[in-house]
Amino acid sequence: MFAIGSDHGGYKLKEEIKKYLDEKEIKYVDCGSFSEERVDYPDIAKDVAEKVQKKECENGILICRSGIGMSIVANKFKGIRCAKCNNEQEAKFAKLHNDSNILALGADYLTVNEAICILRNWVATEFEGGRHKDRINMIEKIEKENMK
Repeated sequence: MFAIGSDHGGYKLKEEIKKYLDEKEIKYVDCGSFSEERVDYPDIAKDVAEKVQKKECENGILICRSGIGMSIVANKFKGIRCAKCNNEQEAKFAKLHNDSNILALGADYLTVNEAICILRNWVATEFEGGRHKDRINMIEKIEKENMK
């Protein structure tokens, strides 16, 4: 199950990604926005991040114009590893080496096809573990020290 959310700038791309998820029979919960009317992206990113953090959803997808704002908010949550990806290679390594659990996309910089290819690659990639698990453990230790 995915949690998916966008602000008004990412709304159109979110709707296209939902069509892809429906096609692939991938379940998701839509956390908004529900139109192109202006909304504040931190509220949407918070909702998605909390659903992933609480394990209500396994992964999340966040979309705004650049993908940067959404990723910043999501990464304020303990246990969230949100990766803003611009291409398939970044998406692959976000999962393979960093066990990313939220994907952030920038609607102003990606075509629908590019965004779906990034998502498909991210979903298809499994965390490699090994030395990368040691690094995830280090990240978790830093979170415990700095996120009260």
